[in-house]
Formats: sequence, structure tokens, C-alpha cells
Amino acid sequence: MVKTSPGRFFEDYRVGETIRHAVPRTLSGGERALYHALYPERHALFSSDEFARAHGLPAAPLHELIVFHTVFGKSVPDISLNAVANLGYAEGRFRAPVFPGDTLRAESEVIGLRQASSGKAGIVWVRTRGFNQHDALVLDYVRWVLVRKNDPNAPAPEPVVPELAAVVPPESLVVPAGLDYADYDFALAGEPHRWGDYAVGERIDHVDGVTVEEAEHMLATRLWQNTARVHFDTASRPDGRRLIYGGHVISLARALSFNGLANAQPILAINGGTHANPCFAGDTIHAWSEVLDKAPLDAPGMGAIRLRLVAVKGPAADFPLKDEAGRYRPEVLLDFDFWAAMPL
Repeated sequence: MVKTSPGRFFEDYRVGETIRHAVPRTLSGGERALYHALYPERHALFSSDEFARAHGLPAAPLHELIVFHTVFGKSVPDISLNAVANLGYAEGRFRAPVFPGDTLRAESEVIGLRQASSGKAGIVWVRTRGFNQHDALVLDYVRWVLVRKNDPNAPAPEPVVPELAAVVPPESLVVPAGLDYADYDFALAGEPHRWGDYAVGERIDHVDGVTVEEAEHMLATRLWQNTARVHFDTASRPDGRRLIYGGHVISLARALSFNGLANAQPILAINGGTHANPCFAGDTIHAWSEVLDKAPLDAPGMGAIRLRLVAVKGPAADFPLKDEAGRYRPEVLLDFDFWAAMPL
């Protein structure tokens, strides 16, 4: 009797089914320490219990991308173990902060299917939800993945392509309960820039770069219990190279954005995201951000700022992201659109 699973293939999904993912994960200060070791992360709200308490929280929450990676990792064995590529994200909302000691579990609902023209793979859309030990929703988001077919001759399903919002409405953003920026400590946070100092259309070069190392990206991916073969096994790709987990690039770029956006904390929602091109060990990542929008928040002393975070290979030059045909230029690794809170 076969006791191991090869993972799901495109023909194994049905629109409307809900998949409960193994294995629940209790998070601790260890995840925080490793996260800060792997990425140049310095945002004060996640670094200091005392800073967090001074601004209305019981302690420093775990970085919201720790939560995202943990929930994402739960879904990999059921959703993207046989993926060709993780294509994008939308409608992501961080619903409640997560603290050391909390236990997260995840489930995904299949909301769309469309076979690729080659007949060898298809796109699967899922809405993934992460819950804590009290069954409170802490995160939900949509992602879509190109998944291989096991049997190329399996009939194509009726295509269902979900309609997704381009932007999470600012009035639906959830600020962590108690968070208060009325007396924000700019000196301890690291920069003096506040919500009113940023203009829509402004671009910020985050200056520094980080070269991706093979050991670090595999350690990070194991930390999130992400089992996708393309990140570890050189035999899983025709070029014999290990693909960097896209979330690793997100976290590197977000950490680099401290330089110029130290006070954009925490992330409240993910409007959209695209892993534009593959990233491999040896690539040096730079990042820049563009201010897309600003909105008031019903929370003391803060507003919402919508940012486009772009990660590129090599210097963060001011070039068009896409070519004349509408394809991302090969230097572009990540195009990530999110809302963050910022002191007024």
C-alpha cells in the first residue's frame, strides 16, 4: 500500500471544494529571531515589546510576513507541490495580530480553474485562510498557481475565472486592536517621516542591496515548512537550479524598504503581487517603492499608505517595468502592492 502522496495535480481540483491543510504550527520568539537573521528587518513595532506597548499593543506582534509565510507554507503540499509557477496574489487582509505562543492553521477554498492552452497544466485559484487557536481569522488572501497535469489527456474542466478586486478598499482595512500612533516615537522608530510627508506618485529608492545565498533561501523556505520541490531539488527543474521561494524575495524587499519607509508599519492588506521573473542564488536584489494612494484610518494618530514595492536584480534603476509587449523586463523580480499604516 502506497503511503506517500505525490501531491495534487490540476485535474484533482474542483471549484467549491475546501481543503484543510496539515500541520498546525505554534509560533514563538524563535521564528522572530530567525526572520530577523534571514532578512535585514528593522521595523520597530516587530522588534521591541516596549515600543509596541508604548503604542497600545500588549507586546511586539510577529511580523505580518511571518504570518503570511506560515499560512502559505501550510497550503503548499495541497496547492503548489506540483506547481510550475506561483502567479500572483490579491485581496489579502491581515485581520488580527499574531503573538508568540499563537498556533496557526490554514484551509483553502478552490474558487477558479482554467486549463492552459498547452493542455499540460492549468491555473488554480484558491482563497486561503489562516486561523489562530481560538478559530479567529488572522489572514486571508487569494493566490493563483499554474499546476501540472498528471494525465495530459484528462478532460479540461469548465473554465471558472474569479473576479478579483484590484485594490482592498481602505474602509475595510483592519488596524490591530489597541494600536495607537497619537504619541508616536519617531526617534526610536528610526526616521522622522510621517504620513503627510509622502506624496502620491513619489518614488523612494531603498538604496541597499542583498545578494541571495543558496543556504539562506533554503533555510528560510524550510522555516515556513514549504515543501515545494523546486526550492530544494536540482532535479526538479530542467536547468538544474533551485528556484528561490517568492516569499523570500518579498521579505527581502520589505526589509530593504525600511530605508525611506521605517514608519510604514504594519502591513494591513495585500492588494496584489506578481513574481515577475525567477530569482536564483547569486542574484543581488535592490528595491524601490512608489506611493500609489493615501487614505484616512479610523484609528488614533495614523493613516493608510498604499505602496508599490518593486524588487529588481541589480541597481534599482528608474526604468519601465514592462516592455512594449506588456511583459515584465527580465530584471524585475517582484511587483507587490500593499496598504500599510503610518503615523500622521
